[in-house]
Amino acid sequence: MSVMLTKFESKSNRVKGLAFHPTQPLLAAALHNGSVQLWNYRMGVLVDRFEEHEGPVRGVAIHPSRALLVTGGDDYKIKVWDLKPQSRRCLFTLHGHLDYVRTVQFHHEMPWILSASDDQTIRIWNSTSRHCVAILTGHSHYVMSAQFHPKDDLIVSTSMDQTVRVWDISGLRKNTPNNGPNNFETFDTFSTVKYVLEGHDRGVNWASFHPTLPLIVSAADDRTIKIWRMSETRAWEVDSCRGHFNSVSSAIFHPKHELIVSCAEDKTVRVWDLAKRTAIQTFRRENDRFWILAAHPNLNLFAAGHDGGLIVFKLERERPAFTVHGDMLYYIRDKYVRTYDFNSGSDIGLLSVRKFGSPYVPPRTVSYNPAERAVVVTISSDNGLFELSSLPTQSSGEVKDSSADGKRGSAHSAIFVARNRFAVLNKTSQLIEVRDLSNSVVKTIKPPAQTNEIFYGGTACLILSSTTTVVLYDIQQQKTIAELNSPPVKYVVWNADGSLVALMSKHTITIANKNFSQNSLIHETIRIKSGAWDDAGVFIYSTLNHIKYCLPQGDHGVICTLDNPVYLTRVKGKTAHCLDRSARPRTITFDPTEYRFKLALLRNNYDEMLHIIRTSTLLGQSIIAYLQQKGFPEIALHFVQDKNTRFDLAIECGNLDVALETARAIDRPECWERLAQQALKQGNHKIVEKAYQQTKNFDRLSFLYLATGSTEKLSKMQKIADARGDPMSRFHNALYAGDVLGRITVLRDVGLHPLAYLTAKTNGLEEEAAEILEAAGLTEADVDDVPAFGKCTLQTPSVVTPTSNFNWPSISMGESFFDRALANGHLDGDGDIPHINGNGLDSGAGASTVLDEWAKDEEPDVEEDGWELDAEAEDDEEKDVDEEFEDAIEEEDLGAGAAPGVSENELWVRNSPFAAEHVAAGSFDTAMQLLSRQLGVVNFALLKPSFLSIYRSSHIYVSPIASLPPLQLHIRRNPEETSPGRVLPVAARTLSSIRTELSEGYRFVSGNKLSEAQATFRSVLLALLLMVVSSDEEAKEWRDTVTAAREYLLGVSIELERRRIAQDEPDNVRRSLELAAYFTHCQLQPQHMQIALRSAIGVFAKANNHATAAKLARRLLDLNPDPKIVAQARQRIAAGDRNPRNTVEVSYDEFTEFEICAATYTPIYKGSPSVRCPYTDAAFLPEFKGKLDPLIELTEIGATASGLPAPR
Repeated sequence: MSVMLTKFESKSNRVKGLAFHPTQPLLAAALHNGSVQLWNYRMGVLVDRFEEHEGPVRGVAIHPSRALLVTGGDDYKIKVWDLKPQSRRCLFTLHGHLDYVRTVQFHHEMPWILSASDDQTIRIWNSTSRHCVAILTGHSHYVMSAQFHPKDDLIVSTSMDQTVRVWDISGLRKNTPNNGPNNFETFDTFSTVKYVLEGHDRGVNWASFHPTLPLIVSAADDRTIKIWRMSETRAWEVDSCRGHFNSVSSAIFHPKHELIVSCAEDKTVRVWDLAKRTAIQTFRRENDRFWILAAHPNLNLFAAGHDGGLIVFKLERERPAFTVHGDMLYYIRDKYVRTYDFNSGSDIGLLSVRKFGSPYVPPRTVSYNPAERAVVVTISSDNGLFELSSLPTQSSGEVKDSSADGKRGSAHSAIFVARNRFAVLNKTSQLIEVRDLSNSVVKTIKPPAQTNEIFYGGTACLILSSTTTVVLYDIQQQKTIAELNSPPVKYVVWNADGSLVALMSKHTITIANKNFSQNSLIHETIRIKSGAWDDAGVFIYSTLNHIKYCLPQGDHGVICTLDNPVYLTRVKGKTAHCLDRSARPRTITFDPTEYRFKLALLRNNYDEMLHIIRTSTLLGQSIIAYLQQKGFPEIALHFVQDKNTRFDLAIECGNLDVALETARAIDRPECWERLAQQALKQGNHKIVEKAYQQTKNFDRLSFLYLATGSTEKLSKMQKIADARGDPMSRFHNALYAGDVLGRITVLRDVGLHPLAYLTAKTNGLEEEAAEILEAAGLTEADVDDVPAFGKCTLQTPSVVTPTSNFNWPSISMGESFFDRALANGHLDGDGDIPHINGNGLDSGAGASTVLDEWAKDEEPDVEEDGWELDAEAEDDEEKDVDEEFEDAIEEEDLGAGAAPGVSENELWVRNSPFAAEHVAAGSFDTAMQLLSRQLGVVNFALLKPSFLSIYRSSHIYVSPIASLPPLQLHIRRNPEETSPGRVLPVAARTLSSIRTELSEGYRFVSGNKLSEAQATFRSVLLALLLMVVSSDEEAKEWRDTVTAAREYLLGVSIELERRRIAQDEPDNVRRSLELAAYFTHCQLQPQHMQIALRSAIGVFAKANNHATAAKLARRLLDLNPDPKIVAQARQRIAAGDRNPRNTVEVSYDEFTEFEICAATYTPIYKGSPSVRCPYTDAAFLPEFKGKLDPLIELTEIGATASGLPAPR
């Protein structure tokens, strides 16, 4: 039997009861501390917690069809809970038992709840009326368990009176009493004891029915498991299963196989063959006793509760062995090699492998050889076996057995590598043997690295998987072609032409080309189950609950959600062929539009993109964000209906037509201002004019007309300024238009006669000058002292070639496909509309119309003939625009080559979730936010030197010319990377450099320089905060380093505190002894643990606490110290044996597991409440929640933190 496959594990208080939800991935666990936990074992998260019981909860069950949970505990109460996510609460409580409630269960049909109690009774409750409807009495001791039969009206119960009883409750179904809750007179008439099974020598803890056969299995304190058979008239013992070394807590039948699963207080879970009554598998824990077992009603899942939590496990792999060749799927179901035709759907059994390996273990892999029509099958039983067999050319009535001509051998992996060759891996000897079809060894290869699995790697090549790397190995030349860093690879899938390969690990997928020279990595938090390439070159893979896609460059997303895991075999078009967990072929229809659109976008296949846009409804913020991220905001325009988002996208991509359309719809001043700014950058003064008109920005509008030479419109602006009564605007417009008389009039109107007079004189207007003097009551003699100025030469330049009707030209980049196809944000039928950078006739007419309206509003008496633009001129304007700017396109921002790009620092911030790389980019604010969110850091003052150091380390400055400022250059970690979405800063600190600093701290500890050691360990933890990890292994090493530094910092701090007390408070011997003892419970390296123990032994011996000193000495001997130290330790042990007493009583219990509060240096015993540092995971007493961690002085104790982000 293969090793049990643990699918989920949680740590908690002792688990006494377990129950699976029948349809959802939920598991209820009843804890000894009075809590009931509801876990999502597939996602590995705690969904909810129910905490109304007072005292341990021993029984828990979930209703088979309704969202109800029932629990029973030591408070004598049975509680029924609502499991609906929106209303999880206690619905009602059933009172009646007089002692601990051991087990509870819902009936599969009737509204009954069954409970067993230490009050020696079994009760049946009606969950609708909430009354007790039956009390079963007869046991003479605690009733340890009671269960309904899955089909019949029977109950099996067990008791400490050493009996198992089977009760007939058929009368209860027919005659459920309607008496009140306290009338028990007729209860016993509806239930009778059918059998009393005696045979156990001690109390019986558990019994359960077989799901289909008339069998009962019981588990007892006499360390045996007994199997009982029932008939209509009697029941008798069939056999016993012996092998547990302590009381057996629980035993259940396997729902589908002839197996028994049991657990006991000997810390083991055992699997027994029901036919042979022998143990075929044992799963052992080091320190935790098992108390309860539960089997999923439909899936191959079991759960076991123990002292330290629970585990969910499977007894066998459920992934069927399969391989695909052409249109045929070769797979194994129920130990038969079968073939499935994807086109016709025919499913035929070809070969039996029932006699191959263990009957309980399904084959692990199958490899097909089309040339010889042969398969090689592997199985994990008996330390790995393979069998080579030929398939029959046509199926006959009787299926061929592989044992007839099969050739077998010992191997962990076996695959075909050529027409007449296959390779097998012997994991134990680390040899790869190449064999021919007669099973003779042709060549033996020693792999270049520790190899756990081999896969087909192309012609004459193998892919070798180790714990940290994947090697592409040439069999003929026996050399390594390429190597990739990767977690252990479980499956390998090649695309149709062999150009790309997907390397699938438990949580990662590496997409690489055939020689591993290019690759991209995808990380998933949920386990990856299978994958297949579709006909477009996209890798489709399945996780526990999704089917997803992965593009060659690494983009990935969700296609659809799964109720149960499937194993993909082939993907073609909109159909995914797969095998379910019972190895039956299935097809799943899905919509590939999203990933096909992204693939066309990456390959610049615009025709396919247009086809997808026309024929599908791609919606959602995700596709819009993706297009923006990839630099295609003009395409994102098509998917947006929201006016504000549409306007932002249009401005971003420079689509002035759409921006104008949406600005009109929004009609807010800030939108018109942004539109004017963008249009001005592109030289589209017609839209600028329109925007200024909408915001009534008269000054800018006048200057625009001056710049474009629109003299007629300047005249109109003069009239508007006169009507508005704004003298400054009137003067500016007169100045722009070259109207000297208008300027003089304005100056006279505001009383500036001297300026008016000088303006008239310098422009040769003598009559106007004399008139001004006369109006001022002066003569020429009065102004004879005014200096004479020459004639003014300031004249408005004449327009040589009118351009007011043309937008300024922009640099041509060639006509954009999407500017034509998606004009104005929607598709045209043929997609051939040329894009004009301007609005032609309409915008010109519209601008004049607005001016006319203003003039009419502001000055009703002004003649309007001069406002209208000549219709013929408009026709000429449209013609000129069409001819001269036929191929013009809109440019983003400043035009080609002039648009300011995204800064390197901003790219670093965008591309990385690590605080260190935000620091390197100079984005200290976001770095601090990340540290606070990920690791709970609140005190950033200590990090300022590190921030500055990392920022300086990521940049260099070059002074090419002494008179100019230096150039700032950014140092990249990956200088060969060309994609802006992947550039990252250089790593200022590496894990190896920090571990070197950690080693320096170790040396300080060895040299008794504890103050220096304390500072070093704090520095290490500070540096680890600003680390970047690139793989799961590096992340694990990072966490191990944090833990090691924390333990040493805590230990050193404790010892420094002990020395301070010894010096400052010599009378406080008790505290000094406690600190010395606690120091020995920090996780130190053996050499340093010896130092801690020897120090503590000396302190305790000096205080005449010889008993504790002897215990510490025994711990010291376990570390195998030098002979001299051994001799000293033995002396202390002898002294303790002679005088086994302690003079000073201390708070130190070495037999109970505890952690040390990093603030008070006092023990927190197992099961006691505590809070933790979100970064170092140091433990603290609950009263320190929300305070600054005194150990490292950086984080808030008990703060919620997401942890270090996934490696990139």
